[in-house]
Amino acid sequence: MQRSSMGTKALVKLRRACEHAKRDLSEKDQVNVKIESLFDGMDFSEPLTRAQFEDMNNHLFNKIMGRVKKAMDDSGMKQHQIDEIVLIGRSTQIPKIQQLLKDYFGGKEPYKFVKPDWFFFFFF
Repeated sequence: MQRSSMGTKALVKLRRACEHAKRDLSEKDQVNVKIESLFDGMDFSEPLTRAQFEDMNNHLFNKIMGRVKKAMDDSGMKQHQIDEIVLIGRSTQIPKIQQLLKDYFGGKEPYKFVKPDWFFFFFF
């Protein structure tokens, strides 16, 4: 189904389902993406694995790591000089992002908040 042929309502439903799948795949290896009456009264249901999700988003993961490397270069610091890695935001709960950061920083385990959106409440 092409984006141009979908209505705004269908795109909102699709975006919401994708966000739920992204969150669920942070804890599970596979989810079933279900959307009732997505387009012209047709329901959508499709399994999605974490591996498929990671493959579809690999270009974004590379972009994220490019920004991390640029920030490190701009700061003049080396990976071994970083004491702690604090992840903030929903997308940082994605296991692939956590693994890439852990690998980049020499095996240091990133600190993950149970509710990452609360970070500023507790620390600022």
